[in-house]
Amino acid sequence: MELFWYIVLMTMLAIYVILDGYDFGAGIIHLFYAKTEKDKKAITNAIGPFWDANEVWLIASGGVLFFAFPTLYASSFSGFYLPLIMILWLLIFRAIGLELRGQVHNKMWELIWDKAFGISSLLLALFFGVALGNIVRGVNLGGVIDGVSTHEAHYFFLPLWNPTFSPQAEQLGILDWFTVLLGVVGVVSLAIHGANWIIFKTNSDLNEKLKKVVFNLSIVLLALVVISLLVWHVIEPKPFHNFLDKPWLWIFPITTLTGLFGLFKVKSFEKHGLGFLFSSLFLFGGLTTTVASIFPKVLPSTNNVNPDLTLYNVAAHEYGLSVGVYWFAIAAVLVAVYMVIQYSIFKGKMDDVGYGDH
Repeated sequence: MELFWYIVLMTMLAIYVILDGYDFGAGIIHLFYAKTEKDKKAITNAIGPFWDANEVWLIASGGVLFFAFPTLYASSFSGFYLPLIMILWLLIFRAIGLELRGQVHNKMWELIWDKAFGISSLLLALFFGVALGNIVRGVNLGGVIDGVSTHEAHYFFLPLWNPTFSPQAEQLGILDWFTVLLGVVGVVSLAIHGANWIIFKTNSDLNEKLKKVVFNLSIVLLALVVISLLVWHVIEPKPFHNFLDKPWLWIFPITTLTGLFGLFKVKSFEKHGLGFLFSSLFLFGGLTTTVASIFPKVLPSTNNVNPDLTLYNVAAHEYGLSVGVYWFAIAAVLVAVYMVIQYSIFKGKMDDVGYGDH
């Protein structure tokens, strides 16, 4: 049952990254490329009917984490308390940036909330990439100092950064050169994803420019992916051991590369949805490849005193996991029905939605 709920949790997180990812990306595009009121309206129209529903996937994932893997929930929510609070505030400012902008028709008012929406979207993309970097790198479980645990084996706490800014220091921080690198990968990949969504859902004057942006950022993304793979060896001496032991796992890296190289053809796509499909493949493949590389670990330990947290030593009791399957099946059907209705109502181009007009 642990494996079942682990797959459920990772699937929900992947859906969240793909769906709310295009919202973050649209915000980044809004910040840097939307120069006219018409461009800004096109971007907010593209995400307006979807963004709040997309965020529910994050809440639902947290609920599954709490139910199925309570030890991991307790460990991560205490250890990552500071960045989680920062993410919460960024989600708030991003939401009110969308909702409050149209309440007062004043240039200064609109500028403030445009910046709130764009900057919070950028920082959210950065922080979620940093979060993935922290999971790959691991944390100092138990707060080991000079070979002695200062806390329980599953407990840790990280400051925002450490003085050395190194991912190999004994006392780690949230930010170091490795996690920031993955944060930049997150920003670039979600900017591409958001641009592809805008192209898919609007007939904006921005679309031709955004195709060039996607192509250029794809070159940057390829370079960042190569660099990330090279420096991964600094963090984990054998980062691909799972793929060598279980060759079927190579489907995930292949999915990632398919999505990445498909993005280079965005200028020639006649169907606007193809670019979004390829960026979705890249995000799904990148997340699942990362997860598969550390499996069955869910939070590695950077010391030799306390063991890694795995899906087996952080899971709830077998009985609870079994009973939860029935409730999950009901919830899954309801969510599927909701999403079918939502995307059926708002299918096609969204230029005339008029989101945020008051």
